[in-house]
Amino acid sequence: MIEVIQSVLALIVTLSILVTIHELGHYWVARLCNVHVLRFSVGFGKPIYMKLGKPPVKVDPPEGQEIFTRSNEPLSGTEFAVAAIPLGGYVKMLDEREGVVPDDLKHLAFNRKPVLQRIAITVAGPVANFLLAIVAYWILFTVGVAGIVPLLGDIDPTSAAGKAGLRKGQEIVAIDGEQTRQWSDVNMQLFTRIGDTGSIGITVREPGSYDTKSTYQIGIYNWMSKEEEPFPMSDLGLQLDYPPIPAIIGALVETGAAEAAGMMIGDKIAIFDGKAVKDWIELVDLIQAHPQEQVTVSVIRNDQLVDLFVSVGVVERDGETIGYLGASRQAIEFPEHMERVVSYPFYTAWIPAMEKTWSVTLFTLSSIKKMIQGAISPKNLSGPITIAQIASATAQSGAESFISFIALLSISLGVLNLLPIPILDGGHLLYYLVELVTRRPVPERVQLWGLQMGMFIIVSIMLLAFYNDLMRL
Repeated sequence: MIEVIQSVLALIVTLSILVTIHELGHYWVARLCNVHVLRFSVGFGKPIYMKLGKPPVKVDPPEGQEIFTRSNEPLSGTEFAVAAIPLGGYVKMLDEREGVVPDDLKHLAFNRKPVLQRIAITVAGPVANFLLAIVAYWILFTVGVAGIVPLLGDIDPTSAAGKAGLRKGQEIVAIDGEQTRQWSDVNMQLFTRIGDTGSIGITVREPGSYDTKSTYQIGIYNWMSKEEEPFPMSDLGLQLDYPPIPAIIGALVETGAAEAAGMMIGDKIAIFDGKAVKDWIELVDLIQAHPQEQVTVSVIRNDQLVDLFVSVGVVERDGETIGYLGASRQAIEFPEHMERVVSYPFYTAWIPAMEKTWSVTLFTLSSIKKMIQGAISPKNLSGPITIAQIASATAQSGAESFISFIALLSISLGVLNLLPIPILDGGHLLYYLVELVTRRPVPERVQLWGLQMGMFIIVSIMLLAFYNDLMRL
């Protein structure tokens, strides 16, 4: 129950940050264009908090504007609200399409502004999300991003990496020509190739030499296109050169097999079903080989050997039924030579921050394209439950992980909002671009049809994402 509450709170905080920044973009540019904003709301539904802002400065209509009707009351300021449903937000502007606007206020209406100003207001929300990501990465690169040096461990000679000739001790320095300074960079570059056909170029630095580099090619065909949860490094057989990992419980899943059997955090598993356990990796292999079986597990607790009876759980992965314990390992300290911190001076850190934002943006667009083409399984689409779980996990992992997640999600929100789907910013932008070219607005009936289609597409995507979340649970 505590984990659920933490996940919900993390989701609310995460979405509130992203939505506030997004809507601030719309609000700020709207005010610059002298459009009156009626309400700035974080969340939907009934407001639970409301504050009235100052009224706009430029209220008087321009000279020469014909006035037949006047507003009965002075124009009030913007209502800043926090609503009950924290799953989005909106900026409501004065607009003749949503109600009667007196003649003396029509110059403050959104629909009366030149098309270029309407484009600027529309695109300002997604741009604000990209700027948030740049600032987040700027902070991270200034402070320093800690990671693991991509040194290869034992390589299975029958795996794709082994057949290509990769060996233990080599350091991966580039994937397809893109520099990889940490394991996270390797993983990111490999993810961009999911669904592709061709070859992956892996450049390594040979052990004991800084200058000697070699490039190995691994052929792929519709690579992992049907995988529901792709693990590209494992699929290629790329293994991190891990230090020894003791079989010590670091965390337990509520109602999992380990917790039900009485295991506790800090327990060291010594014997599993009569077999001595050397390390965590060997333990995982033993667990996966005993799905839905009753086994005896001996753990060392307070220097004493305690026998526990465990009903191993089961989970489906890649079409295979494997055992599942519901426990994770204790965190380990990596040797100093295996850790690498990537950092830049404050005055230059914005450059890699922009490069990172750009690369993640391209990756997001590429993933959407591949999903539409069928090169990536739609089961990889995530909804609010998965976002809540990741937000909670990253928040508990520390500020660096949470800021990185905020940046990633902010880019995703910016990209998705720019898609040319009616009801999204990108759909409105498409209408305004058509108007800019044809010099007349898109007909109301076309916009209404587009709105219905947009609602159908968005609702369908949301239902699919929510279904995927439930299946993961």
